[in-house]
Amino acid sequence: MLALRLARGSHPLVLLRRLLVAAASGGVGFLLLCTLGYAMGHPEQSTASVRRLLWCLPPLAATVYFAVAVARTDPSTKPARAGLSGVGLGPVRLAALAAVSTAVTCTLGSALALLFFLHLRGDLSGLPFDGAQAELLAAGQPLPLAAALTLLSVVPVAAAGASALSLRPRTPKHPDDQPSGPLAPTGLPWGVALVAAGLAVETYASRGTPGAALLLPGRLELVPTGVLAGWALTALGLAMAGPGLTYLSGRVLQSVRPGAVRLLAGRVLMAEARRIGRPLGVVCAVASAAIAGASLHGAAPPPLGPLAGLGAALVMGCTVATLLTATLEAKQSRTATTEALTGLGTPAQTLRTAAALRAAAILTIFTPVTIALAALAAFPLTT
Repeated sequence: MLALRLARGSHPLVLLRRLLVAAASGGVGFLLLCTLGYAMGHPEQSTASVRRLLWCLPPLAATVYFAVAVARTDPSTKPARAGLSGVGLGPVRLAALAAVSTAVTCTLGSALALLFFLHLRGDLSGLPFDGAQAELLAAGQPLPLAAALTLLSVVPVAAAGASALSLRPRTPKHPDDQPSGPLAPTGLPWGVALVAAGLAVETYASRGTPGAALLLPGRLELVPTGVLAGWALTALGLAMAGPGLTYLSGRVLQSVRPGAVRLLAGRVLMAEARRIGRPLGVVCAVASAAIAGASLHGAAPPPLGPLAGLGAALVMGCTVATLLTATLEAKQSRTATTEALTGLGTPAQTLRTAAALRAAAILTIFTPVTIALAALAAFPLTT
């Protein structure tokens, strides 16, 4: 009840982010239900059903990642919110409150997905497109309610658990153990190792299939499972290497006799490397996969089917929205610094120039990495 009361009094931008989470959850729930419908209509093709279920994992992971980012920026779960500590809502209960709010939002999207799925099957009547996909969704067979509810509960449970884990209170270290400057993220070597391992797995899995192409819309059986595992390892490696690459961008900005603006932009990037680096790495992974997939099909890629298009839109939309949300969180965290600089007479144009330099440095580092990884990922399937 408290989560609903806080949601009613939230800023419209906060409500918009929650609605986007609900929409993403509904999209993933609909994909899972369509996989269930395919399995019901084609019981003899169990392997294809498993592959379709595996293709639901990237949208699921992107949606959970986005839900966690929205929970982190929710003002109602901030420890410093006035009055909450006085009524017994400490850090632990605030984390639980964020988990409940995330679960409620994702459950709303899952419920809408179930209604839309039943409508397309023809189980619900009186609306446009009633039963439009009855044949594809196995409308002639009764829907196993337990299986449908189990699939629909995956997103709310996973998003709530990840939000609670991300917002759990951490014991602060002793002040004497803290370094005076920004930390050097330590995930870059592990990220590079995972990227190399993913490319190696993809190369090994694609041996003996020269000229194989990623026929995602309807020919999932032509894509080796090892290739998908290699791409997953590569994406995880980029996510781990993202903070280190962002930190490197800040170091590059401050090289070769920097001025005040470059110093400011570089120090901000170094300080925010852990917060925005991982979403940047995930966006880099998604972009490289899209470029690799497009290069495999040449100048005339086949049109995506509705379900494949929905999955691709969910992955791209959630990753970009997560990056924007993390950027907003970083901006909120340096509000005091910005106000102090403004109070000292720093022109607003200087702050805008520093922001533009940060964006340019990030593009300078991440763009070649994205293009190179796309070429390396597509190479084993084209030779």
